[in-house]
Amino acid sequence: MKADIHPKYEEVVFLDVTNGEKFVIRSTLGGKEKVEHNGKMLPLFKCDVTSVSHPFYTGEQNKIVDTAGRVDRFNQKFAKMTGKK
Repeated sequence: MKADIHPKYEEVVFLDVTNGEKFVIRSTLGGKEKVEHNGKMLPLFKCDVTSVSHPFYTGEQNKIVDTAGRVDRFNQKFAKMTGKK
């Protein structure tokens, strides 16, 4: 392999800015900011949404779906096309 053509693959601290949760994984992403973690200075990458704060993974998403309203609107549009009421 050619030398010095691949990005650095190292441990990076990911910070969820919505709740302050931090986790460390290996990645090619790196930032200019550094933070100390377990005695080592690691690059810091700030994320808006992670699995810790995303509603799909936390189970806090709205589970109530207004199906009746959607069906009524569909029927009204369909009635206009066919001429039925």
